[in-house]
Amino acid sequence: MTPLYADDALLIFDKPSGLLAVPGRGEAKQDCLSARVQARYPDALVVHRLDMATSGLMLFARGAGMQRQLSLLFAAREVTKRYVAVVAGRLDAPAAGWGVIDLPIGLDWPRRPLRVIDQAGGKPSVTRWRVLGHDKGCTRVELEPVTGRSHQLRVHLQAIGHPILGDALYAPPEVQAMADRLLLHACALRLRHPATGEELRVESGPAF
Repeated sequence: MTPLYADDALLIFDKPSGLLAVPGRGEAKQDCLSARVQARYPDALVVHRLDMATSGLMLFARGAGMQRQLSLLFAAREVTKRYVAVVAGRLDAPAAGWGVIDLPIGLDWPRRPLRVIDQAGGKPSVTRWRVLGHDKGCTRVELEPVTGRSHQLRVHLQAIGHPILGDALYAPPEVQAMADRLLLHACALRLRHPATGEELRVESGPAF
């Protein structure tokens, strides 16, 4: 695979929808983005992940030292991630331009590994969102996860009544059927490069 960005410290790739980010359990789930990247860049190490159904930008470190530095940036919320999604229904733009979904997320134990809004025991989870446009009863939105919980964007949008089209985990059947894939794409990464100190921004437009 060809990276969108590459230097001696880090790599950024555009993961297609339907490809695992890292290996799963069993021989049939060994093909993944990390394996493909490491076949060309043996020192590449995963820093963060995307759901199998989500497409878009994934960051890899070159070596364990850089992996630690990049992981610290993520932990300190010094890496800005932006996504584009298409959701069911008309979601009106907030007056301030950006809206905020602040709902705690926990593990849905009877259906694990699914997640659920859990006001009592969930972990704090915050998503910023803004409207990009409306079309045929759907809304295109830009999303910024402030926290990084598993399935956060999918759970938050479902919780406010606007599940993502094609979401086989959290959308009702009629919304799943509106697209042949999950319409969620990691479109931008912005961070201060650990080696140079300069701001690095990489963007990737969605295919939908």
